[in-house]
Amino acid sequence: MDKFESMRAFVQVVEQEGFAAASRVMGMSRSAVNKLVINLENELEVQLLHRTTRHVSPTETGRAFYHRCIGILADVEEAERSISQLHDEPRGTLRINAPLSFGMRHLSPAIAEFIQQYPDLTVQLTLDDRFVDPIEEGYDLNIRIAEPKESPSLINQPLTPVRRVLCASPAYLKQRGIPNHPSELRQHSCLHYGYLATGNQWKLIGADEEYLILVKGAFCSNNGDALCDAAIQGLGIALLPTFIAGHALREGQLHMVLPDYSPPPIHACILYPVNRHLSAKVTLFSEFLQTRFGDRPPWDADL
Repeated sequence: MDKFESMRAFVQVVEQEGFAAASRVMGMSRSAVNKLVINLENELEVQLLHRTTRHVSPTETGRAFYHRCIGILADVEEAERSISQLHDEPRGTLRINAPLSFGMRHLSPAIAEFIQQYPDLTVQLTLDDRFVDPIEEGYDLNIRIAEPKESPSLINQPLTPVRRVLCASPAYLKQRGIPNHPSELRQHSCLHYGYLATGNQWKLIGADEEYLILVKGAFCSNNGDALCDAAIQGLGIALLPTFIAGHALREGQLHMVLPDYSPPPIHACILYPVNRHLSAKVTLFSEFLQTRFGDRPPWDADL
């Protein structure tokens, strides 16, 4: 028995208030519709309909089952429509929110490549370092550099690991010395990020111990590129993601400090509302980003 087809027949009989009208809507014979409903009743071992020669109406059990069928069939229809769209070119507008530095350095080039593959799609990218609720502000998906809190209304999909390192310019290290232990950071000018949940407290993990260091310095910012520029100019030691500092490290503008001590691992994550999980444009873009960045992102090459 095709249970979904039987459920559709039952729903039509209830809504059309009879087998004849239901059969016309479904393009089937009256006897075929009647057989589908009878098979469903036999399968469930309950009576779903009151039948007379002039009228058909749901039983109390049938009315409750009807409402359940409506939801189930709607979900099936949406799933079928969404899956079939995966084979089509995505269309419409994809609204994305992402952090400023990551968006400028790495996401924008990826989006340009994605649009070339899917020219019927329009992308609206908003760059903002504050946390944005995609539901409240109408985004299809967000990129966040953090470990966001669990939410029943959002799907959190890890995108790529984000490595963070302590670094400073050669001139600063020559003038102030190279720290050999996290505790020595208290005697240094440390450039910290204004949106860290821990404020100006850095957590570093060594081989056998964790350290919480309260840092201070001449400069604080809510943007990683600004901190990177300040570090290059010799203002102090910065804790930066390698997707920002990687080029300066490779060029020798910055040197790693305390390489045996690392902050807790974080990821770039894709966040999107649960009702977008079958959206073709969201699915395709998420898969595209995971392929492009992956477990070993390109900005970590040669570091």
